[in-house]
Amino acid sequence: MKLETERLQLKEINESNVEDILKIRGNPITNKFVERVSPKTNYDALEFILTIKRKTENKETVYWGISYKDEPNLIGTICLWKFTEDRKQAEVGYELLPDYHRKGIMSEALAAVLDCGFNTLNLQEILAFTKKSNENSKGLLLKHHFVLQEGRIDEGFPENIVFSLKKYN
Repeated sequence: MKLETERLQLKEINESNVEDILKIRGNPITNKFVERVSPKTNYDALEFILTIKRKTENKETVYWGISYKDEPNLIGTICLWKFTEDRKQAEVGYELLPDYHRKGIMSEALAAVLDCGFNTLNLQEILAFTKKSNENSKGLLLKHHFVLQEGRIDEGFPENIVFSLKKYN
């Protein structure tokens, strides 16, 4: 599923994106806010891409690489995942190379993904989990009308806070 915005193209990732995925998911600044084993080699990045492709085919995730319309290289990713069994709720996840922070890119991508989630996938609620210290992420979520879920805990990740956005009918 491909999405376009004024400046961006959100597209499925594939084997041609190995180096971009390695650069994005292996970035130390990005990884400061994410608990994961980051890829160290092209093989690790390829393994991740193949996992995402399988999860996309199985409808476990909808995952996009983010690029400028006129450029082939990915500068970030955004996804909807952790769908509930009834497909009414999902979690959004995103990451962007630091060189592209504070340029409205993720805001533009998130707006397109929220529209897709609510109007194409018919989600009723989208959740976002972010570290308490991730000011950029918190600001992005608040800008898009996510509401902090006071007292809600991200099991196993005590440094995370939870935001929610419900579909307006």
